[in-house]
Amino acid sequence: MGTLSLTDYEEVKIPVPWGHISGRWHGNRTERPILAIHGWLDNLGTFDRLIPLLPDCVGLLCIDLPGHGRSSRLLPGLHYSVHDYVFIIPRVMKEYGWQKVSLMGHSLGGIIAFVYAALAPHTVDMIISLDILRPLPSDPRGKDVGNFRSFLEKHLVEDERQAVGNMREPPAYTLPELRKVLAKGSYNSVPPKDAQHLLYRQVAKSQLYPDRFYFSRDARVKYYYHMYMDDGFAAELARRIKRKPYLILKGSESPFVGPHCDEPMSILRQNNPHFEFHVVEGTHHAHLHNAEECAKHIVPFIRHHRPPNLTSWSLAGKEAQLSSKERRRAQEQFFARSKQSKQRSKL
Repeated sequence: MGTLSLTDYEEVKIPVPWGHISGRWHGNRTERPILAIHGWLDNLGTFDRLIPLLPDCVGLLCIDLPGHGRSSRLLPGLHYSVHDYVFIIPRVMKEYGWQKVSLMGHSLGGIIAFVYAALAPHTVDMIISLDILRPLPSDPRGKDVGNFRSFLEKHLVEDERQAVGNMREPPAYTLPELRKVLAKGSYNSVPPKDAQHLLYRQVAKSQLYPDRFYFSRDARVKYYYHMYMDDGFAAELARRIKRKPYLILKGSESPFVGPHCDEPMSILRQNNPHFEFHVVEGTHHAHLHNAEECAKHIVPFIRHHRPPNLTSWSLAGKEAQLSSKERRRAQEQFFARSKQSKQRSKL
């Protein structure tokens, strides 16, 4: 079997009422792909190092969440929240006519996958969660209230700044400085050497300073509403995801899959031969800086739970015996015929 190509993809724009969701569809585009969702303040580039290690028996559709990467921002005056991000999954499904969805999410993307799978388990056939399971529990000491108040004030300031027409640019940096800023902002979870995988979709060239750039994502996403969740609520959501193929990878240096995940993880594991949990060496972004070790668990999981469709061009029948060059040529011919068929159907 072959692997996905990082450079062979189709740029997609999924229409939404406030604009579009930007994405890249890698690999097999004749079947329903795995939908990959990045973490907070990141973008689809977070999967760049993982993509070339994944099997090409299925495609991978990576998207930028609203306000991130190259997706449209929400309209002025609106606020970002985890609750609203959950609705992105059924919007993508509706656009492509999917009855089922396979999900891979990191951090915020994994929380979105967990919540959606609990709300609509009959539409989900597989979940891969990268260093996350559930939202953080509420802080009984009231720290959440302070954070919420601070974010509210900062969001209103950003609203006002954008309302005057972005009269001044955000702070601009050289590229080496940007790598350090991003690394520091991720609490060094993203090392500077890997920062370029995220930067290329979230910076714009300064109009004031030559050779400097600024972050182009919507600054309001920094102050989005976190979904703090009581333990009992998280456990109830887990109970609704019954015997579902569920893979969780935890970064060895990360606290995001901690004791607060014990109960829902125990529920997901109970009587479920399709549940897997593994610890991989690394930080919260282990899938980026230690993609090879993550792939050792993800690849067999995908091959087991999303085998090739016998009606597809890929790895079925005689095509399984083709060389990589012959398989590539057959793929290109198939895509060309498929494109011509779609163009004729629009006439």
